[in-house]
Amino acid sequence: MTIRHTQTLRRAAEHAAAPFPALLAEAERVAASVALGTHGRRRSGHGETFWEYRRHRTEDGAQAVDWRRSARGQHLFVRETEWEAANAVYLWRDGSPGMALASKGQPLKKDRAAVCLMAIAALLSRGGERITALGETGRPRAGRAGLEITARALAEGPGEARAVESADIARHARIVLASDFLDPPETWTARLARLNASGASGILLRIIDPAEEDFPFAGRTRFAAPDNAARLLFGRAEDARDAYRTVWAEHGAALAQMARQAGWTLLTHRTDRPAGPAVMALHQALAPRAMEQAR
Repeated sequence: MTIRHTQTLRRAAEHAAAPFPALLAEAERVAASVALGTHGRRRSGHGETFWEYRRHRTEDGAQAVDWRRSARGQHLFVRETEWEAANAVYLWRDGSPGMALASKGQPLKKDRAAVCLMAIAALLSRGGERITALGETGRPRAGRAGLEITARALAEGPGEARAVESADIARHARIVLASDFLDPPETWTARLARLNASGASGILLRIIDPAEEDFPFAGRTRFAAPDNAARLLFGRAEDARDAYRTVWAEHGAALAQMARQAGWTLLTHRTDRPAGPAVMALHQALAPRAMEQAR
């Protein structure tokens, strides 16, 4: 590899990582403000009650192997305690093209989703809980190291849907999915069914741009799909406003019904509003009692 090529890769990496410090600073500011109005949920001790054996994963490391159990067969196993299973929180930020939408003066939907999740990750970490970016950072980790690994993945990771559809999660874990949830409700019904099968419970944080809900367009307006696969041209966009708002409301109602049936909590946040209340709502909804009531 030439020096010039190395420098090119370094500049590309620095450019890709440039938004991270700003997002992290905003997330920490939001977490600090929310923390003033909440009480920590740190538990006394980590608990030693056996929960289950699970297959060893690369990120677990050799120290996690239960050698006595592993000696009985061909595979390596890890022993998990009840505390470890109950205190694992998985966070996922949708990275689909539609999440790169932003009205003038507003943050990208994916950036606001990242800030909210990074802030709740900071609060959970302070409470002694283990966190991870679903499908991206391996097993849940506690402490500052776990927070930094998770936060970077939430800010810069791909956020692929397959992480929700196939990621390995601990039984009875808690999950927060941040997305615009514009996929058909049937698609999300199937995804949540898989997560529910493992005993997981969770929260859907719906991130929307104000223009998506208000449809403020008028006059000659061209609309393009996030992937540029489809384009529509309206001579008078305002003529489509009522029909659009009806479809938007129907989609929201279907999403709410889907969440209720799955036993998940649905929270909605507009990017033209402060992130603090959304993070506070997440923190309250993640409390064990709230999660039990939701189910």
